[in-house]
Amino acid sequence: MTPALATPRIRIPRTAKPGEAIEIRTLIEHPMESGIRGGREGAAARDMLTRMQVRLDGQVILAAELGNGTSANPYHVFHVRLERSGEFEFLWTDERGRIARATARVTVG
Repeated sequence: MTPALATPRIRIPRTAKPGEAIEIRTLIEHPMESGIRGGREGAAARDMLTRMQVRLDGQVILAAELGNGTSANPYHVFHVRLERSGEFEFLWTDERGRIARATARVTVG
């Protein structure tokens, strides 16, 4: 049985003013092992996240392809300008097809 991906951590404000740009921070614990590092016992097994996607009310607002240059425990910070309340969905996918998911709601008013 393949272990599940770690639970992502999201820092996002719960409220915003109309037209305000909010800062969103995401972190997921993951080794991001490329499989090319060698050691006494040989190379570690490859284990990489391949994609991060953020949706707002079902619409993709950010999509990132992750690869060998991505550090362990990927941390991303980005800004989104909101005009109305909405539900964010954050998805990370690895090479084996496993998905880590988190959601958050921001109320604009």
